[in-house]
Amino acid sequence: MTVKLCEELHISFESDLLKYPFIQKGIHPVSYTFTKSRRLLPLMEEEGVVYVAVEDPLNLEALEELRALLQKPLKEVGTTKEALDAAIEACFHQKDDAASTLITHLKEQSSTGVEIQFEGYDLLEHTADSPVVRLLNLMISEAIQQGASDIHFEPSYQGLSVRYRIDGVLQRRHEPPKDLQAALISRIKVLAKLDIAEQRLPQDGRIKLHLGGREIDFRVSTIPVVDGERVVLRILDKSNIVLGLSQLGMPSALYHRFESLIHFSEGIILVTGPTGSGKTTTLYSAVSDLSSPDVNIMTIEDPVEYKFPHIAQVGVNPKIHLTFSTGLRHILRQDPDVIMIGEIRDKETAEIAIQASLTGHLVLSTLHTNDAPSAMTRLVDMGIEPYLLSSTVIGVLAQRLVRANCLHCLETYQPTELECRELGLSNSDPLYRGRGCPHCFGVGYKGRLAIYELMTVSQPLKEGLLLSADSIRLRKIALQEGMSTLMQAGVALVQAGRTTSSEVLRVTRGYEDH
Repeated sequence: MTVKLCEELHISFESDLLKYPFIQKGIHPVSYTFTKSRRLLPLMEEEGVVYVAVEDPLNLEALEELRALLQKPLKEVGTTKEALDAAIEACFHQKDDAASTLITHLKEQSSTGVEIQFEGYDLLEHTADSPVVRLLNLMISEAIQQGASDIHFEPSYQGLSVRYRIDGVLQRRHEPPKDLQAALISRIKVLAKLDIAEQRLPQDGRIKLHLGGREIDFRVSTIPVVDGERVVLRILDKSNIVLGLSQLGMPSALYHRFESLIHFSEGIILVTGPTGSGKTTTLYSAVSDLSSPDVNIMTIEDPVEYKFPHIAQVGVNPKIHLTFSTGLRHILRQDPDVIMIGEIRDKETAEIAIQASLTGHLVLSTLHTNDAPSAMTRLVDMGIEPYLLSSTVIGVLAQRLVRANCLHCLETYQPTELECRELGLSNSDPLYRGRGCPHCFGVGYKGRLAIYELMTVSQPLKEGLLLSADSIRLRKIALQEGMSTLMQAGVALVQAGRTTSSEVLRVTRGYEDH
């Protein structure tokens, strides 16, 4: 739908439908199924006339059906597909406490022997009869709408506990009745096409669900524990992934240095940090910036979490002996220009990556180390010769994610003397923190920010590496060469009021020399 078409048809055009009364109050005069299939949505009623958003104003049949259902005259409002999808999701979004209310109701009923039904794959459909299906749909859609990255179903002798990982921190949300535990786990396993009869071995699977107009993938992992099966759902929401280095919030100087590194024709660039620190997003962003018709980019990942056009992505599969090393060996025969390796885990993979770099390829990969200089000593510990690293590795980026202050409840406070001493700040300067409000579910944080530490491999670093310097010595050389630490990046965010000192200390304490 374009503005020009609306002008030709003499109807108004709206790109933002969220301001209309029906959307804000969750009023839906017609069912979700009708709205979704006919691609129209009532917005408000004024003087007996119902204003209705339409993606296609020439779909007269759908409009006639709506007019017959409402028995009222209609006034069309043109809009885009994206705006209509967002409005449908907002209008039919369940109440924040819908899952808790249903759990309370189920506990009061104390029902057993719940019949499980396995249909209705759109989470906004409210037609599922089984309490288990409705409860799981409510919890999954609630987790997505709250921005969770994982849902944990954790059995214990007391019952089932459900926790969401929001902004990197687990938060307890629900405790369904114990007699629903087996039914909930079975429902998840059937959706993921796992063997529901096998409860003694770990299993992995995937689920594809819809939330309105969005298609959302889930990676499912089950593992047997003492009190049943523990299940974790990793939410892979493509609408939330940020692509492009310019979108990651890197400081300007660091961004330009890292961008120049990824445009080298050969060499190895490593991104380091613990699990869940955003390494894969950084690699995807770099690869996305490099993607063009004249560049052959190939990746090998475990697993392939997000699929991108024009990039050949290979998923590791140990069951058929497709490991990082074997996959990488075959990728080299595909004439790539840029190779992305999900993670360097062993000597064999590291040796092939180095060989690829020496033969004229740009290699991007991740490594699990605390900081940038430790990446070099980690590879030496794997058995890689220092002289090979000095001639192939061109840069190492270490990163962490810190929770961002909620902008809706931001307040100033006077830091303690201990806080100032650990951060190296003057205790006369006020700092900022989130007080806690409904927007951030009372925690004071909403969203996450990345802090970075970029070490470019200069000549002094190469000389230090060849002299078998340890990570402490390499770190001193890197600092002399102008590297800014993770702590310094975190302190800059604290002073700007974007995060708190406790968050920075949480992710940097343990290896930083305060």
